[in-house]
Amino acid sequence: MSVNVKAEKVVFNDLMWQVPEMLQEFKKIGVEESLRKIDGYISSYDLSKENKEGYLALRELYNKGKSDPLMLYTLICYSFNNQIRFNNKGAYNMPFGKDRSSFNPTLREKFIIFVQRLQSMEIQFSSKDFRELDLDTLGENDFVYCDPPYLITVASYNENGGWGEQAERDLLAKLDTLDKAGVKFGLSNVFESKGKENIILKEWAKGYTVHYLDHTYSNCSYHKKDKQSKDIEVFITNY
Repeated sequence: MSVNVKAEKVVFNDLMWQVPEMLQEFKKIGVEESLRKIDGYISSYDLSKENKEGYLALRELYNKGKSDPLMLYTLICYSFNNQIRFNNKGAYNMPFGKDRSSFNPTLREKFIIFVQRLQSMEIQFSSKDFRELDLDTLGENDFVYCDPPYLITVASYNENGGWGEQAERDLLAKLDTLDKAGVKFGLSNVFESKGKENIILKEWAKGYTVHYLDHTYSNCSYHKKDKQSKDIEVFITNY
């Protein structure tokens, strides 16, 4: 989202500090040095879609304190579904992506384009709880995009109780404050997932514009079976 938006300045914030640290490193050292490091780790540990032992050895090295952001990125490339997850002790614990994940030519090309775009932008990185962000200086020419953990789903970023009803209410209240100040916002979320329903979000969203990401849900007339088996993904805006 950050690299695809047209803006004079972007502020990227993520509570998982490893993410902004990694992006900041990409921007700092550029494409050539980043690829040199990534290729070095791949070569040193003989990483491939089949070499689980090499992946686990590199993961162990990272978790022992060799916290190079490029090492983390390399691990993500070979992890299950290219995901990022840390346990309660701060150790990266994604399993190996056997027969699926690798730093393949397509991913390499996308990485190059991504880093080049980062380097061309005025972008500031931070890692704060959203409640600590000072947004009082924002005005009608600014836009805030939020992609929080989804209250009613379980994912790698939300499986240790990191997001609950109070956090959900606090975020929605912050968006209400932005709306009163004339700041435009967009919120990605889900209304329903696997039979669960986010009542808090649904009630709050009545005051805003709801964009259904799957057009088949646009008229809100779904069969019960569909409601239990599919996510109802939404993008909520105040414009």
